[in-house]
Amino acid sequence: MHADTKITDLTLARALDPKYYFGEPMLAMEQRAVFARSWQLVAQQDQLTGPGDHVVEHIGGVPVLIVRGQDGVLRAFPNVCRHRAGPLALCNGKGARSLHCKYHGWTYTLEGQLRSAPEMQDACDFRVEDIRLPTLRVHEWQGLVFVALDENTPAFDEVYGGIAERIAPIDLSAMRYLRRDSYDLDCNWKVYIDNFLEGYHLPHVHPGLSRVLDYRAYDTELFPWHSLQSSPLRNSAEIYGDGQAFYYFVYPNVMLNIMPGRLQTNRILPLGPGRCRVEFDYYYAQDEAAQKRIAADQTFSDEVQQEDIDICEAVQKGLASGYYQPGRLCPKREGGVWHFHNLLRTAYAQGAGEPA
Repeated sequence: MHADTKITDLTLARALDPKYYFGEPMLAMEQRAVFARSWQLVAQQDQLTGPGDHVVEHIGGVPVLIVRGQDGVLRAFPNVCRHRAGPLALCNGKGARSLHCKYHGWTYTLEGQLRSAPEMQDACDFRVEDIRLPTLRVHEWQGLVFVALDENTPAFDEVYGGIAERIAPIDLSAMRYLRRDSYDLDCNWKVYIDNFLEGYHLPHVHPGLSRVLDYRAYDTELFPWHSLQSSPLRNSAEIYGDGQAFYYFVYPNVMLNIMPGRLQTNRILPLGPGRCRVEFDYYYAQDEAAQKRIAADQTFSDEVQQEDIDICEAVQKGLASGYYQPGRLCPKREGGVWHFHNLLRTAYAQGAGEPA
């Protein structure tokens, strides 16, 4: 099996071959070549405000621990003890004084320096001061926290640069987290993202959303590591207010759905080759108008999500049918899909690209 060739002309573009949507070896390769080599959304800054506040996550199959140090610096470590690979934390928490391995009790400072190792006095040439946890790249942006495992991952500003300026005067950092809704889907993680990346299906799948977005003015813009779909809002006073809808996709699995007074982050996580989880985190401005729209926004969002679930699960069955060959993409409406698939094709080739 060879990686598809990158298609440089959108007018000639075809969808990704269905072989990439199936199989444990394929997903294992994506964990290495896609997730482990990208900036991953892991937390909200509000979870990590004080010394010892910490969050546990997994990136590309690697357990990760993000913790605020006594010095106020946010750090990320593999959640792996240097002794025999036990976990340093099992869940999110507040105000920890140290990092304490749950296996044999080795204890580290919040800054990653080993402080004590019980009963190791007979070990030759063993000194706690020589042992530190390896650090991972971490970045705080607009109230969100991101981690990258691979040192060759592009600089954060290369990936997210320009977004805050484009949506101004909307200030995402001023919005406050309210809740998370999670949905488990019977489809490959890329099916959900493919669906997000085009408005072509709006008139056919989302009658309600089509009434509040201007399909004729719906536009897609492409950047090196992200894409933007935008539309003027209409007939949306009770749900969104007036203004513009911004739908950002940031490679490989983060979406920022931005409306007046509201940010909704989506994180797409593979649960297996044919299953994924979509996490919706809701953030709202604190002004009265935004607060009054919360209930209507969440009800409407769930309605749209259920429509997406139905079509994505149907598409997964179509991909598995044996009767699908990669179809031509619509240049006017599916530029975001083409862009995403080309980033994947590059990642697959660079990652020794093939499932075993």
